[in-house]
Amino acid sequence: MTYCVALKLKDGLVFASDTRTNAGVDQIASFRKMRIFNRSGDRTIVMLSSGNLSTTQNAVNLLEKEARNPDIPNMWNVDSLFEVAQLLGNSLRTIKKVDGVYLAQNNIDAGANFILGGQIRGEPMRLFLIYSEGNFIEAMDETPYFQIGETKYGKPIIDRVINQGTSLGEALKCVLVSFDSTMRSNLSVGLPIDVACYNNQSLNLAETYQIKEGDPCFRSISRGWGEGLRQVFSSLPDPEWTGISEL
Repeated sequence: MTYCVALKLKDGLVFASDTRTNAGVDQIASFRKMRIFNRSGDRTIVMLSSGNLSTTQNAVNLLEKEARNPDIPNMWNVDSLFEVAQLLGNSLRTIKKVDGVYLAQNNIDAGANFILGGQIRGEPMRLFLIYSEGNFIEAMDETPYFQIGETKYGKPIIDRVINQGTSLGEALKCVLVSFDSTMRSNLSVGLPIDVACYNNQSLNLAETYQIKEGDPCFRSISRGWGEGLRQVFSSLPDPEWTGISEL
């Protein structure tokens, strides 16, 4: 399992993904789930993935292979991110058609999901959620973010904080709290965390960063969030209607 989240705001895009693929008493493996394709001044494309690692890697590899052929539509020559989403969905279908039946014979789930976001010159920023079947939906103002993987623990803070006017700095802080909450409740999500931020209309990534074990900023946010929650909890009024008294 993994956890990935992407936000589309007025000022830009924020992407984050953990790197854990297996977790157990004596087995933890890490693979990057974020792929970045950037041609400064023309297009910035970021892909996040969850699900079967072989499926996601091969789908992206197929997309990259097709991108080396200038005579067919590919992610470097199409005019919209919608078309890139179509290409990625088709690659996902192709890989599942080839490998899915053999994985199913061994009770292995070939399912995979992607978040695709970025901007191509001549159109606004866009953000897509691509399902395992290859179809997809696009983020709108009313729903400015997507999550894949282990989503439930990190969702409440995003729902309470994020809106179209949230700054990129505040959004990144919220995303890190979302990851901290998820990691505390699920062993299958863990450091390192890959982060990328994109400024609207820049057509170039503003910043990429990998948060590793012991990162001072992430530790400070985690500690401050935990202490703040405890303080707020203590300040809440007791439910008088329960009839419970202190012993």
